Amino acid sequence: MAGMWTSDEPCNEMTLYYHDILYNGVNNTKNATSAAATKPTALSTTHWKNGTYFGTLVVFDDPMTVGKALPMAGEEPAARAQGFYFYDKQESYTSWFGFSIVFNSTAHKSTINLVGADLLDDKTRTRDLSVVGGTGDFFMARGIATLRLDASEGTVYFRLQMDIKLYECYV
Repeated sequence: MAGMWTSDEPCNEMTLYYHDILYNGVNNTKNATSAAATKPTALSTTHWKNGTYFGTLVVFDDPMTVGKALPMAGEEPAARAQGFYFYDKQESYTSWFGFSIVFNSTAHKSTINLVGADLLDDKTRTRDLSVVGGTGDFFMARGIATLRLDASEGTVYFRLQMDIKLYECYV
């Protein structure tokens, strides 16, 4: 296929930091970048109490940075992660993600689309999401994004290190 790169080695690699600031209903509306989009039901209320958050859908527009720090006021992030995750297991704390990394910089005017299960448990240090496409510089990209929890402040904030390796690139 003309213009396509496929190999055992990645054709493009990058590391970004995903910053999620969850609106907790109390005092962080100004800084929140994500919020629960569903009302609790009898079943999900039970699971909020035991910590699985089963049935909760969270919509986000999170900044993504090249370094670990959040952007300063007025500073644009390298990209934004825009999409949703929902907690999908009653017995343990796991979620499923569907989102786009939206670049709007001089380096890239593109998107990378990711989906997959985020199996959150104490034994798993890394988790993988599938790169299933993209636009612009990442047109029809395929690959893997490896996630590592880099920082956490309870249920209000977390930062993920995201190592993205693309194995199908159109050049």
